[in-house]
Amino acid sequence: MRTVDSAAPWFRRFRPVPEPRLRLVCFPHAGGSASVYRSWPRRLPADVDVLAVQYPGRQDRLNEPCIDNAEEMVGAVSDALTPFLDRPLALFGHSMGASVAHEVAVRLERLHGPVLDTLLVSGRLPPRHHRPREVRHDDEWLMADVRDLDEASSAVLDDPDMRELMLPAIRADYHLADSYRPSPSPVLGAPVVAYLGRDDPRVRVWQLRAWAEVTKAAFDLVVFPGDHFYLRSQEAALVGDVARRLGGDRLEGARLEGAQWRHAVRGRGVQ
Repeated sequence: MRTVDSAAPWFRRFRPVPEPRLRLVCFPHAGGSASVYRSWPRRLPADVDVLAVQYPGRQDRLNEPCIDNAEEMVGAVSDALTPFLDRPLALFGHSMGASVAHEVAVRLERLHGPVLDTLLVSGRLPPRHHRPREVRHDDEWLMADVRDLDEASSAVLDDPDMRELMLPAIRADYHLADSYRPSPSPVLGAPVVAYLGRDDPRVRVWQLRAWAEVTKAAFDLVVFPGDHFYLRSQEAALVGDVARRLGGDRLEGARLEGAQWRHAVRGRGVQ
C-alpha cells in the first residue's frame, strides 16, 4: 500500500523503508506521475528507499496549480528534499525528468555539498545538445506529439473526461520542457549514468555520450532495446542495473542483463 509522508507532499513512497542506507528519488517524464515508479521498489534492495516525485496538478495533487518552468520546479523539489539529506541520495529521471533531476543534483551539491551518490538520466539530451523548442499551447499538436512518443499509453486521451483531467499537466510539462534552458552548471562530483532506448526517435547515442561532461567522476552509458519508453518493456533489466549500482558495484565487474551494449568512461569530454 502506498503511504504519503505528510511532511513531503512532493514524494510518494510505495514501500517505506524506516532506516534506509540510501534514497532513490525518481522524476517522471512530461505528463507522467509518481505512479510510473510504483513497481520499482520490489526490484531494489530492501535498504533503498524510493521517493517518487509527484508533480503538482495530477492524481492526488490534481487541484494544485501546475508548474510550467524548470527553475520553480527545481527549487521546489530541492527544498522538499532537505529533510531527506540524512542519507545519500541517488536521482533518476526520464525524459523531461532527467533535466529536472540534473538541475536538482547541481543545486543540492551547491547548497549541501557531497550528498549525491549517483545521477541517473534516461532518454534526454544532455545540456550541450539541448535546444529549446517553440512553446505551443495547441491541444491538437500536444496530443499528436504525445501519441508520437507513446502511442499505446496515450489511448487514454481518447476519453474526453480523462483528456480534460490530464491536459493541464501535459500543457505545463511541455511548456517546462520546451522552454528549459540548461543553467551554466559546475560539474558534479557524483558519477553519472545515462540510459537510452536504441530506437528512441528524439535522442541518439552519440548525443547521449555528452552527459559525461556534467561530471568529474565516472560516467557510464547503457543502451536497451526499445523506443523512448523502453523502461516499460525493459523494466526488470533497467531497475536491475540501477540496483547493482546502488548496491556499491558501480561500473566494473557485473554482467548487464538485457542491455544491447554499454560504454563506460571516466572523467569529462567524451565526444
